[in-house]
Amino acid sequence: MVRGAAGWCCLVLWLPACVAAHGFRIHDYLYFQVLSPGDIRYIFTATPAKDFGGIFHTRYEQIHLVPAEPPEACGELSNGFFIQDQIALVERGGCSFLSKTRVVQEHGGRAVIISDNAVDNDSFYVEMIQDSTQRTADIPALFLLGRDGYMIRRSLEQHGLPWAIISIPVNVTSIPTFELLQPPWTFW
Repeated sequence: MVRGAAGWCCLVLWLPACVAAHGFRIHDYLYFQVLSPGDIRYIFTATPAKDFGGIFHTRYEQIHLVPAEPPEACGELSNGFFIQDQIALVERGGCSFLSKTRVVQEHGGRAVIISDNAVDNDSFYVEMIQDSTQRTADIPALFLLGRDGYMIRRSLEQHGLPWAIISIPVNVTSIPTFELLQPPWTFW
């Protein structure tokens, strides 16, 4: 795909919706925008879990994206109070994607964004699938590229902030291609 070709960009934005409406599944994408801190005020791309978790029933104009402590979120969270009614940012590894989602759900989170633990991953989306436990989760679970997760956490650390403010989901079909503020490190 050539990113500058407007026809291809329209096809990429239209095709997942068309395919999903007809019952097929390729990669569905969900977008969110970091509003603060300003140095990472970009629109990020994430993929929803394949066979577990809920969907977004509402758009959150401003909600906190709170990095979980510990980052892998495989057990009790030391900052679980701050995750209640917010969205948690966790790292891949240590336990299943479903286990992480359930931990965040048990702490009252509205959704979880799981970033790859490979911080150099700026292009490969992992398909998050159900583990073999027959458990369920009701909150949305999204996969984020490792480089994106790293850059968000790094910016928060540099600014001494406990969370980012995001808008999710973002409808990118209403934004002209030249105005899509995507992270510069993810351009192909």
